[in-house]
Amino acid sequence: MAANHQDPITLFATWFAEAKASTLRDPTAMALATASRDLMPAVRMVLMKQFDHEGLVFYTNLTSAKARALQENPQACACFYWEPLKRQVRVTGRVERVTDAEADAYFASRPRESQLGAWASLQSQPMKERAEFEGRLEMITKQYEGQTIPRPPHWSGFRIVASSIEFWTDRPFRLHDRLVYTRTSPKDPWQTQLLYP
Repeated sequence: MAANHQDPITLFATWFAEAKASTLRDPTAMALATASRDLMPAVRMVLMKQFDHEGLVFYTNLTSAKARALQENPQACACFYWEPLKRQVRVTGRVERVTDAEADAYFASRPRESQLGAWASLQSQPMKERAEFEGRLEMITKQYEGQTIPRPPHWSGFRIVASSIEFWTDRPFRLHDRLVYTRTSPKDPWQTQLLYP
């Protein structure tokens, strides 16, 4: 893999387009790793909803375990694995909240059922049985019947502002290609480095 892209976002966009055109069920799925204030790590799958030169965006309930960890320790790493293409991308950096306008716009684009679910779910909190959640969902559905559903104040998005983006391509006998882009701050130019597999 030659370092022939000066901009990793351009390379990511190319790879992402190829992933969308492949047999992958959902190329936006990424493993998101966070660490709480006490540095206990956690990882889960989330969906990327936007990427550009500002960063990579996902949305969540702000009372969720991941959101609490990000508020305590605003750093994260996301990993995409696109198996049909034998490719992996890792994005690491600091995390910031998206603007209210961005969150409002994305929430308005969601299916109505997903909007209702965002209000009904007490994400990451214990519940005694599934019927408890279903009851909350039924109540919220009746409350907003025939109305536009506003974005809950406890629901928003986060942007990973990348300081490192690594592109990995599988090759036989574990002789993989690895190319990493790094920068100290968003205003700095990207530096590239090939890595041993």
